[in-house]
Amino acid sequence: MNRSDTPLLRLENISKKFFESSVLSNVNLDLYPGEAHAIFGQNGAGKSTLIQIITGDLQPTSGKIILNNEELKIHSVHNARELGISAVFQEFSLVPQLTVEENLFLGSNISKGLFLNKKKLHRLACETMDQLEFSIKPEEKIINLSHAEKRMVEIAKAFHTRPSIMILDEPTASLAENETNQLFSMIEILKAEGIGVIYITHRMKEIYTICNRVTILQDGQVVDSDKVSNINEQKLVELATGRTIKNFFPEIKNQQGRKLLDIKNLSVRENYVDDVSLNVRAGEVVGLAGLAGSGKSAIGRASFGINKIESGNITYLDDVVYDSSKNINDISPRAMLDRGMLYVPSDRRAEGLIMEQNIRENISLPSLGLPKFSTGFMVNKKNEKDIVEKISQQLNFNNHGIENKIEQLSGGTQQKVMLAKSFARDVQLFILDEPTIGVDIGTRVSIYELISDFCESGGAVLLISSDLTELVNLSHRIYIINEGTLTAEISSDESSEQLIQNYFLKSNQVRVQA
Repeated sequence: MNRSDTPLLRLENISKKFFESSVLSNVNLDLYPGEAHAIFGQNGAGKSTLIQIITGDLQPTSGKIILNNEELKIHSVHNARELGISAVFQEFSLVPQLTVEENLFLGSNISKGLFLNKKKLHRLACETMDQLEFSIKPEEKIINLSHAEKRMVEIAKAFHTRPSIMILDEPTASLAENETNQLFSMIEILKAEGIGVIYITHRMKEIYTICNRVTILQDGQVVDSDKVSNINEQKLVELATGRTIKNFFPEIKNQQGRKLLDIKNLSVRENYVDDVSLNVRAGEVVGLAGLAGSGKSAIGRASFGINKIESGNITYLDDVVYDSSKNINDISPRAMLDRGMLYVPSDRRAEGLIMEQNIRENISLPSLGLPKFSTGFMVNKKNEKDIVEKISQQLNFNNHGIENKIEQLSGGTQQKVMLAKSFARDVQLFILDEPTIGVDIGTRVSIYELISDFCESGGAVLLISSDLTELVNLSHRIYIINEGTLTAEISSDESSEQLIQNYFLKSNQVRVQA
């Protein structure tokens, strides 16, 4: 670590109140040149508020911000960028209809007279993507990219300005192991150049891989701050949650029942999925692993009737819902929902939540027609409240009341609501696409326990995840997708993170029969 005695950034006794509610209380933090400093804590601990203060999006109620040994106020996000502070947040800030290269340099002065210098734009974009080793075409429109690819563009957009302070908020969400390693290599380069990195993550493995120090927040207060080497994983969990978590991953009994979902020779041309066959049985968790843009999410979305299918056969609960050879097309989100299948998307803002409504409304709205929610044409308000509160407790919503607006919640808490919304329905098969993006350790455990209980009661889960540790520890079988094709099916007995990564890197693909 290239550390000097003078910090790039020092926060002294930073506090923030919203009306009478204290969100941060006397937070102290410093960041030195050439180090990665992790901020760790549960959703609602104050991490997002602290970052908003550093980036000028919020003003502290009290306390000092000292940048390069000078006390100052950061008036806005634009002002923060001028001061050399750049951030990559969980939620995307990209313009969908523009290309990758246009988004990278949006607002930059890359012009030739009165015209945009497109050649220079393309050259600089290629240089940035090559430096990061991201295999994304600069001329591709954002709207056509996967969730993980959009994440890469956001990171590239921040990197190319070469700030003195880089803030990364859950930067590896939806990135596979190889892509995460690429990012870590880039962070090491930045650290070597004296750039300070503030790193927010819920993945403990990443803290020990890339970070030098860690500050743990709980209920808006710093409970510890130390070198990473001085805090083991058990202590980290205990400090962040206030409790000891003995079994991070539950043991889910392998009790395969009948086939719930049977996919044969599926092709989704728009998403480059070609001739994929797989199945999911009652009582099991089936994992889908693949790099960004591999097509794993497209398979889940096509199975639920979101993405247009070009060819193949899909059978659900012994009913053929799609068969291109027989011109059968009974697949749509509404039809599959009525049949007891539910797809939970990774992009909660765009697809899953109504931001202007409260927690209770978001959780109960898709299920109000069910008998447990209504009597005749009338919603049973007591039942609705009881069901929503029970699910909220299961997912550890902390102190968030069910009447709080979604737009007021952190990204991680929004993800909890998304999952709570799903578990309110009577479902036989869940397709969970990156279910733990941006959620804290305590909530991860709650989600894993819900998955375990659901499968042991006879349900099934198709788990699409870039978190290989998650896939290996939860799945009974794992299908590996590489460039839109199925390259392997491995059982829980043989699965390992290294084996999956090896399949990612294989050029000679071996087709398997599902």
